[in-house]
Amino acid sequence: MSIGARTKRFDGPSKVDGSALYPGDIPLDNPLHAKVVFSNKPHARMVSMDTSGAYAVPGVVAVLTAADVPMNEYGLTMFDQPVIVGVDGTGRSAVPSDISRWEADHIAVVIAESVEAAVAGAEALVVEWEDLPIVGDIDAALKGDTLVHPHNGKPTNVFYDYKIRRGDMDAGWEAADVVVESIYEMPHQEHAYLQPEAAVSYIDDEGRVTVQIAGQWIHEDRGQIAHALDIPDDHIRVIYPAIGGAFGGREDMTLQIVMALAARKVHGLGIDRPIRSIWNREESILGHHKRHRARVVTKWGATNDGKIVAVDADVYMDAGAYNYTSNKVLGNFHVAIAGPYAVPNVRVDSMAIYTTTVPGGAFRGFGAPQAGFVCESQINKIADVLGLDPYEVRRCNLLGEGDPTITSRPLPIGITMDQVLEECAARTDAWSESPAERDLAPFASLPPTDAAIRTGTGLGIGFKNVGFSFGFPERCEATIELFGETDDYDSATVFHAGADVGQGAHTVFAQMAADALGLSVEKVSREMSDTATSGDSGSASASRLTWMAGHAIGEAAAVAQKAWGDGERPARGHYRYEPPASEAIDPDTGVGAPFITCGYVAEAVELAIDVETGHIEILRMVCVTDAGRVVNPVLAEGQIEGAVVQALGYTLTERLVVEDGRIVNPRFSGYLIPGVADIPRTLEVVNLELPDPQGPWGIRGIAEMPMIPCAPAVIAAVHDATGVWIDEFPLTPDLVRKHLRAAGIA
Repeated sequence: MSIGARTKRFDGPSKVDGSALYPGDIPLDNPLHAKVVFSNKPHARMVSMDTSGAYAVPGVVAVLTAADVPMNEYGLTMFDQPVIVGVDGTGRSAVPSDISRWEADHIAVVIAESVEAAVAGAEALVVEWEDLPIVGDIDAALKGDTLVHPHNGKPTNVFYDYKIRRGDMDAGWEAADVVVESIYEMPHQEHAYLQPEAAVSYIDDEGRVTVQIAGQWIHEDRGQIAHALDIPDDHIRVIYPAIGGAFGGREDMTLQIVMALAARKVHGLGIDRPIRSIWNREESILGHHKRHRARVVTKWGATNDGKIVAVDADVYMDAGAYNYTSNKVLGNFHVAIAGPYAVPNVRVDSMAIYTTTVPGGAFRGFGAPQAGFVCESQINKIADVLGLDPYEVRRCNLLGEGDPTITSRPLPIGITMDQVLEECAARTDAWSESPAERDLAPFASLPPTDAAIRTGTGLGIGFKNVGFSFGFPERCEATIELFGETDDYDSATVFHAGADVGQGAHTVFAQMAADALGLSVEKVSREMSDTATSGDSGSASASRLTWMAGHAIGEAAAVAQKAWGDGERPARGHYRYEPPASEAIDPDTGVGAPFITCGYVAEAVELAIDVETGHIEILRMVCVTDAGRVVNPVLAEGQIEGAVVQALGYTLTERLVVEDGRIVNPRFSGYLIPGVADIPRTLEVVNLELPDPQGPWGIRGIAEMPMIPCAPAVIAAVHDATGVWIDEFPLTPDLVRKHLRAAGIA
């Protein structure tokens, strides 16, 4: 059986020895080089741009401007951004093309014989701007003096909103014995994937505009390229070579459209040469979206026995300059604000807000980590106020099968939050029997000051939808071909478009195909991530890909087996899987069933904190997930461990500084992702493998869940150690010191 086997990743050796070909590594014959030029203007109107200086640079072949974009607009869920900002646009889009609303808006692409010539050409552009007022944060946006998108007909910078109205709030407050009110601030987070953006483009042998790039959904990339170029989808080909991480950061466009335009531009000049563009790390951090920063003002009421009776919340989410996936992230944020708990009385207003800053978009967890921080912090505070065990408060409020959520509909069948919580409790019970080492030394050159070191423990839990939600049409296609010289097939090829962004998806696809066909995994070859060979897989996001691909691959295998039995040689089977539909929630009441299925997680941490310096070290941590049936345990464990470390970076070290619409620390020297020394001394990963009744082979998704409860668990542990609640993060030493000093500690 291939399901459950610790199969080694097929791409592992090539990534270790350096032979894997990422987009920037693909060998090309006599390539041209493209330099994308950013506006460097958070908010300004272009008055003019003179390209003659660029064309005068030796080696410059062409300069793309807004005039080269037939339909100058794009966006994954809403067309609200120009592909290229400029004064010479075609005027066919409703989005004004002459205004830069983000410092990394593209204003030109210089194509040249060398990288040096392309850079020189970019520097030779002469651009005149009329500066416009900066809308630098949520407060400035809500003030409303300047509209970021005045053309969209909205009277304010709030462009998308959701509501929940459930029960009787007056009755809820009357029933409450305690009320906890808080204002939470959540930061941006940079994806920090290892491979910066890079792409290759050319016209292939069949005349298709072809882009090789790292992304998360080849068919959506193709669709957005086709829309901007105003040509049919089948005139575009998108291929994903090796991908060095994504985490949601490659869902939206970076180089896809402009590189397609570049290939078409030089082809029109009679030049049939491939083009390459590679961003450096600074361009990457400036040039793609981030996890949304947000503010939540909330009030929760509970009875003396810990029962939650009322939740009131206002969610303000900074979308940045453009929507990207903000309207969808906001939906997840909105419906998860009360967590996996049964609450009879709820009022929530959530809004996405334009500012002239870096756009917010998809990032592992997709709104759930922000909601989890709010929800779990409130639960922990209620337990503290009432003097109750945090586990007990959760137990008495958990949703069970058939219980209505805050959207007045139950979660999908297969709720296992209670079992996950109990396993986490059992694991942490053992901590009291074996105290952790607490020799925290904030400075390597100085011994620890034992009197300043305090320890604490904290808990957080959460759930996350698996798959597209809120009525968005879900689908996944797979094709399988069977081969053999006798009456029995002995090998197969699986064709699938799903992106392997580093999680090992292509290995898992082969394992599922092998299991369905009764073959060894070595007998299954793979044709992956090419719009010319595969049907639409949907994206590598929403913890959905293994779940959805498993359905499609299993059914495609059955179709291929039938074809083999009917005498086809080779036998080919294709299947498009469409799960039961989710529902959009009612715009006025929030009533609806937005999810297909869900995954569940609980995390507990023990930490040491130096109250003099504000330094924190995670001593030990347990992460319990219900992953359903695990296809490949080693890959699943790696996903969970990686997510935990990424969540700790979000919680402790990763502060993206945005001032006056500009990112001021776009390098890893100033934006600190966790290193080896920041990983917990002990990290225990537990997969319960409780089968999802809707999942193929009982599979659930797991990739995002460990992101959700980490921040509230760490902050609860800080409170346990110091008695101080901190309602913002990342918990860098200066921020921790500020809050401890304000509380009179040290």
